[in-house]
Amino acid sequence: MREETENTESQVISVWVRDPRIQKNDFWHAYIDYEICLHTNSVCFNKKTSSVRRRYSEFVWLRQKLQANSMLMVQLPEMPPKNPFFSLNSAQQISERMKGLQKFLEQILQNPLLLSDSCLHLFLQSQLSVSMIQACAAGRTPYSVVQAVQRCGLRRFHSEEDLQKVLSLSCDCDSDSSEFRDSQPRIKDLAINKAESTASLDLMRTSQEETLSCSSGST
Repeated sequence: MREETENTESQVISVWVRDPRIQKNDFWHAYIDYEICLHTNSVCFNKKTSSVRRRYSEFVWLRQKLQANSMLMVQLPEMPPKNPFFSLNSAQQISERMKGLQKFLEQILQNPLLLSDSCLHLFLQSQLSVSMIQACAAGRTPYSVVQAVQRCGLRRFHSEEDLQKVLSLSCDCDSDSSEFRDSQPRIKDLAINKAESTASLDLMRTSQEETLSCSSGST
Protein backbone atom coordinates (compact mmCIF):
# COMPACT_ATOMS: atom_id res chain seq x y z
CA MET A 1 0.00 0.00 0.00
CA ARG A 2 2.83 2.35 0.87
CA GLU A 3 4.58 1.58 -2.41
CA GLU A 4 1.43 2.37 -4.40
CA THR A 5 1.08 5.69 -2.57
CA GLU A 6 4.69 6.61 -3.32
CA ASN A 7 4.23 5.74 -7.01
CA THR A 8 1.14 7.94 -7.18
CA GLU A 9 2.90 10.82 -5.49
CA SER A 10 5.87 10.57 -7.88
CA GLN A 11 3.62 11.04 -10.90
CA VAL A 12 3.76 14.57 -12.25
CA ILE A 13 1.49 16.39 -14.70
CA SER A 14 2.91 19.70 -15.92
CA VAL A 15 0.85 22.00 -18.13
CA TRP A 16 1.63 25.39 -19.65
CA VAL A 17 -0.59 27.82 -21.52
CA ARG A 18 1.62 30.03 -23.67
CA ASP A 19 2.30 31.60 -27.06
CA PRO A 20 -0.91 33.58 -27.74
CA ARG A 21 -1.52 34.15 -31.45
CA ILE A 22 -4.11 36.16 -33.33
CA GLN A 23 -6.07 34.06 -35.82
CA LYS A 24 -8.34 35.61 -38.46
CA ASN A 25 -11.55 34.02 -39.70
CA ASP A 26 -11.98 36.83 -42.21
CA PHE A 27 -11.27 40.54 -42.58
CA TRP A 28 -13.67 41.53 -39.78
CA HIS A 29 -13.41 38.63 -37.32
CA ALA A 30 -10.34 37.57 -35.35
CA TYR A 31 -9.61 35.70 -32.14
CA ILE A 32 -6.65 34.60 -30.02
CA ASP A 33 -5.67 31.00 -29.43
CA TYR A 34 -3.09 29.63 -27.01
CA GLU A 35 -0.67 26.74 -27.06
CA ILE A 36 -1.28 24.11 -24.39
CA CYS A 37 1.89 22.14 -23.65
CA LEU A 38 1.63 19.05 -21.47
CA HIS A 39 4.40 16.88 -20.07
CA THR A 40 3.72 14.01 -17.70
CA ASN A 41 4.76 10.62 -16.42
CA SER A 42 1.25 9.86 -15.15
CA VAL A 43 -0.34 6.53 -15.99
CA CYS A 44 -3.55 8.46 -16.71
CA PHE A 45 -2.05 9.64 -20.00
CA ASN A 46 -1.11 7.37 -22.91
CA LYS A 47 0.85 10.20 -24.49
CA LYS A 48 3.45 11.79 -22.24
CA THR A 49 4.20 14.95 -24.23
CA SER A 50 1.85 16.99 -26.36
CA SER A 51 1.11 20.42 -27.75
CA VAL A 52 -2.20 21.74 -29.10
CA ARG A 53 -3.80 25.14 -29.65
CA ARG A 54 -7.14 26.18 -28.14
CA ARG A 55 -9.14 29.40 -27.94
CA TYR A 56 -10.98 30.86 -24.96
CA SER A 57 -14.43 29.68 -26.08
CA GLU A 58 -13.14 26.09 -26.19
CA PHE A 59 -11.98 26.39 -22.58
CA VAL A 60 -15.49 27.57 -21.69
CA TRP A 61 -16.93 24.52 -23.46
CA LEU A 62 -14.52 22.22 -21.60
CA ARG A 63 -15.58 23.52 -18.21
CA GLN A 64 -19.26 23.09 -19.03
CA LYS A 65 -18.67 19.59 -20.39
CA LEU A 66 -16.64 18.43 -17.40
CA GLN A 67 -19.24 19.84 -15.03
CA ALA A 68 -22.03 17.98 -16.84
CA ASN A 69 -20.07 14.71 -17.07
CA SER A 70 -19.17 14.78 -13.38
CA MET A 71 -22.89 15.08 -12.54
CA LEU A 72 -22.13 17.95 -10.16
CA MET A 73 -19.97 15.68 -7.98
CA VAL A 74 -17.00 18.01 -8.52
CA GLN A 75 -16.79 21.73 -7.96
CA LEU A 76 -14.83 22.91 -10.95
CA PRO A 77 -12.38 25.81 -10.61
CA GLU A 78 -13.33 29.18 -12.00
CA MET A 79 -12.03 30.47 -15.31
CA PRO A 80 -10.95 34.01 -16.11
CA PRO A 81 -14.25 35.81 -16.72
CA LYS A 82 -15.37 36.80 -20.18
CA ASN A 83 -14.60 40.47 -20.72
CA PRO A 84 -16.86 42.31 -23.23
CA PHE A 85 -14.12 44.91 -23.56
CA PHE A 86 -11.34 42.37 -24.16
CA SER A 87 -8.89 43.78 -26.70
CA LEU A 88 -6.65 41.77 -28.99
CA ASN A 89 -4.21 44.66 -28.81
CA SER A 90 -3.91 44.66 -25.01
CA ALA A 91 -0.87 42.67 -23.93
CA GLN A 92 -1.92 42.95 -20.28
CA GLN A 93 -5.39 41.53 -20.87
CA ILE A 94 -4.00 38.70 -22.97
CA SER A 95 -1.38 37.85 -20.34
CA GLU A 96 -3.91 37.86 -17.50
CA ARG A 97 -6.30 35.61 -19.40
CA MET A 98 -3.49 33.24 -20.33
CA LYS A 99 -2.37 32.92 -16.70
CA GLY A 100 -5.98 32.33 -15.62
CA LEU A 101 -6.42 29.56 -18.20
CA GLN A 102 -3.23 27.85 -17.04
CA LYS A 103 -4.34 27.99 -13.40
CA PHE A 104 -7.70 26.53 -14.45
CA LEU A 105 -6.04 23.56 -16.16
CA GLU A 106 -3.59 23.00 -13.30
CA GLN A 107 -6.45 22.68 -10.81
CA ILE A 108 -8.45 20.38 -13.09
CA LEU A 109 -5.49 18.05 -13.54
CA GLN A 110 -5.26 17.56 -9.79
CA ASN A 111 -8.66 15.87 -9.67
CA PRO A 112 -8.61 12.07 -10.25
CA LEU A 113 -12.28 11.98 -11.26
CA LEU A 114 -11.80 14.59 -13.99
CA LEU A 115 -8.67 12.80 -15.22
CA SER A 116 -10.87 9.87 -16.25
CA ASP A 117 -12.90 12.05 -18.63
CA SER A 118 -12.14 11.36 -22.31
CA CYS A 119 -13.19 14.87 -23.29
CA LEU A 120 -10.40 16.31 -21.15
CA HIS A 121 -7.78 14.10 -22.80
CA LEU A 122 -9.01 14.95 -26.31
CA PHE A 123 -9.09 18.65 -25.45
CA LEU A 124 -5.50 18.59 -24.18
CA GLN A 125 -3.95 16.16 -26.63
CA SER A 126 -5.79 16.16 -29.95
CA GLN A 127 -6.52 18.58 -32.78
CA LEU A 128 -10.24 17.72 -32.81
CA SER A 129 -12.85 20.46 -32.68
CA VAL A 130 -15.23 20.45 -29.71
CA SER A 131 -18.00 18.85 -31.81
CA MET A 132 -15.65 16.06 -32.91
CA ILE A 133 -14.41 15.64 -29.33
CA GLN A 134 -17.97 14.92 -28.25
CA ALA A 135 -18.47 12.50 -31.13
CA CYS A 136 -15.20 10.67 -30.45
CA ALA A 137 -15.85 10.42 -26.70
CA ALA A 138 -19.29 8.97 -27.49
CA GLY A 139 -17.80 6.39 -29.88
CA ARG A 140 -19.32 7.94 -33.01
CA THR A 141 -16.06 8.26 -34.98
CA PRO A 142 -14.07 5.63 -36.93
CA TYR A 143 -11.11 6.25 -34.60
CA SER A 144 -10.84 5.78 -30.86
CA VAL A 145 -9.83 8.34 -28.23
CA VAL A 146 -6.36 6.77 -28.02
CA GLN A 147 -5.89 6.94 -31.78
CA ALA A 148 -7.01 10.59 -31.92
CA VAL A 149 -4.48 11.45 -29.22
CA GLN A 150 -1.63 9.47 -30.73
CA ARG A 151 -2.10 10.99 -34.19
CA CYS A 152 -1.74 14.56 -32.86
CA GLY A 153 1.69 16.10 -33.41
CA LEU A 154 3.34 12.90 -34.65
CA ARG A 155 6.10 14.70 -36.54
CA ARG A 156 7.06 16.79 -33.55
CA PHE A 157 7.03 14.30 -30.72
CA HIS A 158 7.65 10.85 -32.20
CA SER A 159 10.74 9.22 -33.61
CA GLU A 160 10.46 7.55 -37.01
CA GLU A 161 10.12 4.14 -35.35
CA ASP A 162 7.35 5.34 -33.02
CA LEU A 163 5.61 7.02 -35.95
CA GLN A 164 5.44 3.74 -37.87
CA LYS A 165 3.98 1.97 -34.82
CA VAL A 166 1.32 4.61 -34.30
CA LEU A 167 0.39 4.70 -37.99
CA SER A 168 0.05 0.93 -38.11
CA LEU A 169 -2.21 1.10 -35.04
CA SER A 170 -4.33 3.85 -36.56
CA CYS A 171 -4.67 2.06 -39.89
CA ASP A 172 -6.62 -0.81 -38.29
CA CYS A 173 -9.77 1.27 -37.74
CA ASP A 174 -9.20 4.49 -39.64
CA SER A 175 -10.87 4.74 -43.06
CA ASP A 176 -8.57 7.54 -44.20
CA SER A 177 -5.53 5.42 -43.44
CA SER A 178 -7.05 2.42 -45.21
CA GLU A 179 -7.56 4.58 -48.27
CA PHE A 180 -3.89 5.46 -48.11
CA ARG A 181 -2.98 1.80 -47.85
CA ASP A 182 -5.20 0.92 -50.79
CA SER A 183 -3.73 3.72 -52.88
CA GLN A 184 -0.27 2.14 -52.84
CA PRO A 185 -1.22 -0.84 -55.10
CA ARG A 186 -3.08 1.60 -57.37
CA ILE A 187 0.07 3.69 -57.70
CA LYS A 188 2.06 0.58 -58.59
CA ASP A 189 -0.58 -0.44 -61.16
CA LEU A 190 -0.44 3.02 -62.71
CA ALA A 191 3.34 2.77 -62.97
CA ILE A 192 3.09 -0.66 -64.65
CA ASN A 193 0.42 0.55 -67.06
CA LYS A 194 2.53 3.57 -67.91
CA ALA A 195 5.54 1.35 -68.64
CA GLU A 196 3.43 -0.96 -70.80
CA SER A 197 1.99 1.99 -72.71
CA THR A 198 5.46 3.37 -73.32
CA ALA A 199 6.67 -0.01 -74.58
CA SER A 200 3.65 -0.28 -76.91
CA LEU A 201 4.34 3.17 -78.35
CA ASP A 202 7.99 2.28 -78.95
CA LEU A 203 6.93 -0.94 -80.72
CA MET A 204 4.45 0.94 -82.93
CA ARG A 205 7.08 3.57 -83.76
CA THR A 206 9.61 0.86 -84.71
CA SER A 207 7.04 -0.92 -86.88
CA GLN A 208 6.18 2.31 -88.69
CA GLU A 209 9.86 3.04 -89.37
CA GLU A 210 10.38 -0.49 -90.81
CA THR A 211 7.32 -0.05 -93.06
CA LEU A 212 8.62 3.26 -94.36
CA SER A 213 12.08 1.86 -95.02
CA CYS A 214 10.59 -1.09 -96.94
CA SER A 215 8.46 1.26 -99.01
CA SER A 216 11.38 3.46 -99.90
CA GLY A 217 13.50 0.41 -100.83
CA SER A 218 10.87 -0.93 -103.19
CA THR A 219 10.67 2.38 -105.03
